[in-house]
Amino acid sequence: MMNGREEKIYNDLFYTCSLIEYISRRTHNSPSLIVEKIGRDNISKILSLAEVYHSDNIEAVADTFIDECRISEGTFDNVGECKYSVPTHWDIGKVYKRLVKAVSESEHIDLVTALINVYSSGMVALIEDYNSSFYYDNPNLIFETYKNDCIPVD
Repeated sequence: MMNGREEKIYNDLFYTCSLIEYISRRTHNSPSLIVEKIGRDNISKILSLAEVYHSDNIEAVADTFIDECRISEGTFDNVGECKYSVPTHWDIGKVYKRLVKAVSESEHIDLVTALINVYSSGMVALIEDYNSSFYYDNPNLIFETYKNDCIPVD
């Protein structure tokens, strides 16, 4: 169903990715760890109830999942390490949404599986490095980087 410029499910995916980013920043854990801690069932729940959650304060929704999933404080602080303007959790949520959507469509897999695959990949290190320009590169370039495993090794 179209609700605005895109299908509703992709707006729900945008909210889901933005919530993951918000929880990551709030708890100082990488988004990969947040996805792992939240788990497939809760990701499906967030995606299916995103319209409801979106009408609530994101802090309250985040608190619910932080408590339910027992997400403890970590040491990941890409925001603190950023030397430039920090993108919002909504900005980064949009980057992940576009990538997850492209992966889902390209690999013919459901959105939850695509989301887990993306957040389990080395792409997270590239997207979460706010001192680089990668997160605001062309969405097609970001997808091609993911698709071709063009991820730098430390």
